[in-house]
Amino acid sequence: MDYKATLNLPQTDFPMKANLPQREPEILVRWERERLYERIQEARRGRPLYVLHDGPPYANGRIHIGHALNKILKDIIVKSKTMDGYQVPFVPGWDCHGLPIEHQVLKELGGKKKTLGKVEIRRLCREYAEKYFKIQREEFQRLGVLGDWHNPYLTMTYDYEAAVLREVGKFVKGGGVYKGKKPVLWCPVDETALAEAEVEYEEHTSPSIYVKFPLENSPQVLSSRAVLGVNFPSDVKTVSIVIWTTTPWTLPANQAVCLHPDFDYAFVRVGDQVLVIAEKLVDAVAKACGLSGYSVLGVRKGRIQLGGFEGLRCRRPASEGTSPILLGEFVTLDQGTGCVHIAPGHGQEDYELALKYNDPHYQAVIQAPLEVLAPVDDQGRFTDEAPEWQGKTVFEANPLIVQKLKASGVLLGEGTLTHTYPHCWRCKNPVIFRATDQWFVSMEKDDLRKKALEQIDIVRWLPPRGRDRIYGMIQNRPDWCLSRQRVWGVPIPGFACQGCGQVLITPAIVEHVAKLVEQHGTDVWFERETADLLPAGTTCPKCGGGDFDKERDILDVWFESGVSHAAVLKPRGKAAGQEWWPADLYLEGSDQHRGWFHSTLLAGITTDGRAPYKSVLTHGFVL
Repeated sequence: MDYKATLNLPQTDFPMKANLPQREPEILVRWERERLYERIQEARRGRPLYVLHDGPPYANGRIHIGHALNKILKDIIVKSKTMDGYQVPFVPGWDCHGLPIEHQVLKELGGKKKTLGKVEIRRLCREYAEKYFKIQREEFQRLGVLGDWHNPYLTMTYDYEAAVLREVGKFVKGGGVYKGKKPVLWCPVDETALAEAEVEYEEHTSPSIYVKFPLENSPQVLSSRAVLGVNFPSDVKTVSIVIWTTTPWTLPANQAVCLHPDFDYAFVRVGDQVLVIAEKLVDAVAKACGLSGYSVLGVRKGRIQLGGFEGLRCRRPASEGTSPILLGEFVTLDQGTGCVHIAPGHGQEDYELALKYNDPHYQAVIQAPLEVLAPVDDQGRFTDEAPEWQGKTVFEANPLIVQKLKASGVLLGEGTLTHTYPHCWRCKNPVIFRATDQWFVSMEKDDLRKKALEQIDIVRWLPPRGRDRIYGMIQNRPDWCLSRQRVWGVPIPGFACQGCGQVLITPAIVEHVAKLVEQHGTDVWFERETADLLPAGTTCPKCGGGDFDKERDILDVWFESGVSHAAVLKPRGKAAGQEWWPADLYLEGSDQHRGWFHSTLLAGITTDGRAPYKSVLTHGFVL
């Protein structure tokens, strides 16, 4: 029996099924036909503005659930603020330059990449970015996100590239840009410097070794001069500073040993030798190295009023010569021996210590300047500056160096350590610290660091813990490394005099290049001769020469995206007769405290004296 006629059911034309796979595309077509986004902007004209600036994803591959989360959250805010009565312009953007895209293009080329020039590789990168920008745009629209999809911003358009260069010009005008040799994170596979935001920390097993640096002076001389305040027994043959390291490959670049001025250091007798170890770590070191039957002859501070460790010299265990003992407050008691091997070419703190002691005030302590030695090439292989391991990668050399230390009798203990270690975000291989010639922005020039920390406390951070996170990063970061040894990006508009090597970069030169790029794109830098890229009549301010070489490096992509506030918000707002800068909100994942939030903060302060955002909201990640 059919009971349908006996039921009292409501009658409606509303579909019983959503049928979304068919309905949603129809809705999007209607939105497009009706110009929904544009009409909303027109209807809200004259109302209070609310600007949410879109952080650009890489035009690399299809969108994933993380992209969807981010764009949907932004769409919720745009639509809710619109319904609250605000005019809310939303300009989507894409990061089109950099290693993520170049890496994929080179991967697809395989061996063919060796036959192609820079211009051809750049053309393929542009095609790749164009392809995936269009794919991602369609996928974001399919999510129902409203925005100015017909006029997005792309970091590879000529106007954007020119805007990037003009922001570089402002940095140069402020005097904060310089070129120098400093240790940076370096990927031996991709052969480029990396930013902290471009590394991922993965589990890694490293050698863990304890190494003796024998003092140059004999125990008897040390006793007679009373420089350490300890009388060594007559049968003691050597006194050694003990260091701990997980990077044996850096030992050939050793320039010094560092102790903390305020720590207590024990003179530990083991047989006919005395080992200098931080008192609080003696037992841990003895256990790790299998020492037994040891005794403590005395304890002294790192800094002693008369005499002391500072300036004493040790014999280098993996290279020729001696190294001075220095004092530094960055030494900790968390691990190791309380004594640190210093290689200024392979560590930031090591480098800064070398700068300090290379001051003429310390000449009597170090005797000769500490060298920023990094005997490793772009591929992470030792050069002829370390001939014993020349041609070996640093990781291949590790066991060979340990073997040499053992044969020389200076290896006190060895093992392995599993710990988190930086890896390249693209190729996923371990990176190294390596001193190379790079372009930097000084964090101290014009008080950039101080101003950034002050601005952090003016910005509203949601959740509030975001403030502490970015504050600590800015407080402790080194100078900003601007250069990358790649081809797909905006070139650094610098030159070097062929006659004397003088580096040349001025606001006028940068503006000249920016005008060329505005007309022809950044390919012009790679296609034209150096003379065509310089203003007519340019001469070297040092030697008067007129022949130059153009810079081969490109800008850090975090700089490119970091100036989007200037390249997008300012001109788009001006075109609309409105003020879009600074943005009311930046909304990205919490990883951007060390990425986009970070770079755009430094860029905004340098060029405009304040943060380019009023509030920053971060979201989590989808597992």
